[in-house]
Amino acid sequence: MFVTGATGYIGGRLAPRLLERGYRVRCLARSAAKLRARPWAARHDDKVEIVEGDAADEERLAAAMRGCAVAYYLVHSMDVAGLEYRRRDMALAETFGRAAKRAGVPRIIYLGGLGETGQGLSEHLSSRREVEAALGGAGVPVTVLRAAMIIGSGSASFEILRYLVERLPIMITPRWVSTESQPIAVRDVLHYLIAAMTTPETTGRTIDIGGPEVWSYLRVMREMAAALRLRRRLVIPVPVLTPRLSSLWIHLVTPLHASIARPLAEGLKNRVVCRNDDALRLMPHRCLTIREAMDAALAKVQAGDVETAWSDAGVMPGDPSWAGGTVFVDRREVVTPASAPAVWGAVTALGGEHGYYAVDWLWRLRGIMDRLTGGPGLRRGRRSPDDLRLGDALDFWRVTAIESPRHLELTAEMKLPGVATLSFDVERAAEGGTRLVMTARFRPRGLLGIAYWYSVLPLHGIVFRGMLSGLVRSAERGREERRG
Repeated sequence: MFVTGATGYIGGRLAPRLLERGYRVRCLARSAAKLRARPWAARHDDKVEIVEGDAADEERLAAAMRGCAVAYYLVHSMDVAGLEYRRRDMALAETFGRAAKRAGVPRIIYLGGLGETGQGLSEHLSSRREVEAALGGAGVPVTVLRAAMIIGSGSASFEILRYLVERLPIMITPRWVSTESQPIAVRDVLHYLIAAMTTPETTGRTIDIGGPEVWSYLRVMREMAAALRLRRRLVIPVPVLTPRLSSLWIHLVTPLHASIARPLAEGLKNRVVCRNDDALRLMPHRCLTIREAMDAALAKVQAGDVETAWSDAGVMPGDPSWAGGTVFVDRREVVTPASAPAVWGAVTALGGEHGYYAVDWLWRLRGIMDRLTGGPGLRRGRRSPDDLRLGDALDFWRVTAIESPRHLELTAEMKLPGVATLSFDVERAAEGGTRLVMTARFRPRGLLGIAYWYSVLPLHGIVFRGMLSGLVRSAERGREERRG
């Protein structure tokens, strides 16, 4: 099986389930190291093959797909600025279809978006339709599964819903709250993706998939409040909120960036309900109800057991085109009697609900400033409270290097006039104990970047010194608890 998007939300769950069923899986990834860091890749290293490359490279794609019985296409470009994602998605789908033809792949399976056909589709859903046609343009049969809102821990639509309901007891919304939708649990989406592969009758067909209930978004919001054990939310629909205004509001209230929120917000105006029962007839299955799906997702969130998240598919930061020249460095170190595993445990607990060990109000203020200027801010949190892996998003950072239990590098994804990294190295100290080295590096972009570095330099003494002391206290507290 060939899987694209294996570092993303759906692909990151589909690949391990295929492996668990005994299939051999070949994955295309922009960063092979990021994919190898997934626990399932290490667990099934005898059955998984990772090909590093770009989905826009037709020749490499064709070579990677040769010998595969099915190719799963799980690529979307909504994080591209503005509506550029629509043109990019079309180009990528055409390339993928041609590559599949050259490789002799007998079939493509694509997860698209549910919605009425004809005029009036949002840009987002129109793009999904275009991708469907582009994938089959070279003549390879395509099975299209169309889904509406996917309810699962870490999904973009679920996170929008959860954060809005949690944080806003009163919501002023566009009129789309009365639009009908047929949400589906992520585990049911995965069932259909795998069942379609083993059901020959699905070849070349477009199949709508959805849960057992058709609800308005207003009712879904109220059910989420009940699942969260919150008071009933007051929702006031108004005709003046445009998708752009809605996406900016979602950007401020939830962890999702406006560039991702806007296509989703636009799509909410379209009725998204299954038009027939083909999915249940061809691939019989009991789907979870909306409340069951919510309860399952919330249980995962509360247990810190989120398998994949919408932020997983972010591009691994690399050297920009203007790389080189001055790199500012702020290096600090401390020696502690705590063990290296205890120090490493404190380091890898950074961020999320745990915070940054000192002056958290300054970090929150920086997160608010970043959010207001279009960055991710701190609300993105982290996938798991006690586990980090390569490629994970961590507040406004991304894990770009991790060598347990010695080295962690975080690269900033906040809005900055340059590239910033924060690294931690855990070493055995010659004088006994453990040395923790924390290094902040900043490669400025022009004069503005240089001015930025010197403007925040006075705060480093407060923030970084406090963080280093907090890390040591946490590690030593664990040491004392074990001794006690």
